[in-house]
Amino acid sequence: MASDDAQPDQPWVALAGDYEQARAREDSLDRLVEWPAQRELLGDVAGRSLLDAGCGNGGKLVELIEQGASTAVGIDISDNFLTDPPAGLELVRGDLSELDALPALAGRTFDRVLFLQSFGYAEDPVRTLRAARSMLTDDGFILLARTQPIRYAVERAEQNGTSLGAEYFSTEPFRYRHTGWNDQVQLTKKPYTMADLLNTFGAAGLWIETVVEPQLPEDARRRYPHKQAWMDKYLGILIFKLRPIPSA
Repeated sequence: MASDDAQPDQPWVALAGDYEQARAREDSLDRLVEWPAQRELLGDVAGRSLLDAGCGNGGKLVELIEQGASTAVGIDISDNFLTDPPAGLELVRGDLSELDALPALAGRTFDRVLFLQSFGYAEDPVRTLRAARSMLTDDGFILLARTQPIRYAVERAEQNGTSLGAEYFSTEPFRYRHTGWNDQVQLTKKPYTMADLLNTFGAAGLWIETVVEPQLPEDARRRYPHKQAWMDKYLGILIFKLRPIPSA
């Protein structure tokens, strides 16, 4: 998983370890909300081949191998991988913006391609999704999670003293420091609207089979009210199940 960074290479390399530590915390929204929802939408992985573009340290792929996936490839630019990965898991240092040029992926196909909060790293989003689409098996799909665009609009409105509408449609880069990971590293995010996101999918030859907006389960709301307060304000994430348009 990665942040939606407009110039991702250097910030993500610096933040990769901090992110994994934050994700492992008991009250991590990835543990409480994102990964459970992603896992449910992914479905049965027994006998399936997987590609995780922006896999972080590869921990999620380890889980999926343990749950029966036949093979899995993780691509990440940070090289902050787990040591001693299980049989069937291959972790490769590479840029998800170059999926169509990575030797490790040449000629290969996958039943599932994952972009778990990593898609914002793509220098050319349409190219990246087209490359992923070309690697799908006949019944394969792409699972793509992305931060709610409203979140960044709210943060920018607070930072700039403007309105939600003005910032939602702003095209100016948004710079901030992630206090939950490492406040010494500045992230630069390119804002986007829902229309931007949907048009990108269409331009890449993909249609949306399913989309979910996961929320905290009731027990987690009671245990972690500070996380519920965050979700109430920033909404969370969107998860898309994307399939190729037959005529594309």
